[in-house]
Amino acid sequence: MTVAHADCREILPGLHQLKVPIPNNPLGYVLPYLIEDEKGYVMFDSGWNAPEAYGALMSQLMSLGVSLKELKKVIYTHVHPDHYGLAGRLKADCDAEMVLGAPERGFIESRYGHPGQLLDRMAEFLRKNGVPQGTEPALSQASMNVRQFVSIAQPDSVLEGGETLIIGRYEFEVIWTPGHSPGHMCFYDRRRRIVLTGDHVLPTISPNISYHPEQSPNPLGQYLESLRRVKDLEVDDVLPAHEYEFKDLKGRVEQLESHHAERLEEMMRGMGDRACSAYEVAGMTTWVTGKFENFTPWMQRAAIGETLSHLEYAVSREMLRREEANGVNRYRASLN
Repeated sequence: MTVAHADCREILPGLHQLKVPIPNNPLGYVLPYLIEDEKGYVMFDSGWNAPEAYGALMSQLMSLGVSLKELKKVIYTHVHPDHYGLAGRLKADCDAEMVLGAPERGFIESRYGHPGQLLDRMAEFLRKNGVPQGTEPALSQASMNVRQFVSIAQPDSVLEGGETLIIGRYEFEVIWTPGHSPGHMCFYDRRRRIVLTGDHVLPTISPNISYHPEQSPNPLGQYLESLRRVKDLEVDDVLPAHEYEFKDLKGRVEQLESHHAERLEEMMRGMGDRACSAYEVAGMTTWVTGKFENFTPWMQRAAIGETLSHLEYAVSREMLRREEANGVNRYRASLN
């Protein structure tokens, strides 16, 4: 007889929502989804590689009567540490098939295996976008401490988008939704009217959409297009990777579209007719978490990346033009 775990919830028959903590992180936890299949179990995302996270995951599986040998496949929405971090440990413990979006595969080695080249590229990228000389080392290396929370496993198979995955009583259409990460995938069951959105659409948080050396040239443009891709899906339940499940997918997408339009408008209003670097624009933008100058290096880098995604989107729409002077990119209102 199994005993129900407080952090396990059966959302629909054979589909359980788990809750895995992210220690010392404002997100608090990630929500993996476990689905019973004819040959065992399939899980979407797993959490990052910390004792608290692994212990919580094992405790919840045990409460459901699921042994590790029954975990046959883990599908990752993307390879950010809070989703993918436990991949290597799970692979070693149960040899489950590891699956992720094809564009994410290349980031495993460059970010978590041997990041030296990426650090050099990031430092140059930050200098080029106005970060003061001497400040860029702290910002370029700000994400390195999370490497300890990632246990690497290479994917056994990859998804391109457009595939159909039959998992037990569920039939998911794979939807490629780049923006937050280039290979982010969502999973839609048309008949059951549910969608697993990963970080693409969250109930109250706007996922970070950053321009950086491993992103597309226009990540915000991609993200807005990806929002349109899911906006009109017929769903009763939206199952995200953080916070909680919700109902109104279209309404939430419209809120996110408005948020980014308002953020860009604020940035352009702050710039006026001046030519400004992304670092300068980030410093004059209102951030929910406080003032830019008080941010940790990691938060400053995230803010610069998000600022750049808006500025580059505006360039693509011919609202701004990009100018380079003395090795620094600056943005100015278009003459049109």
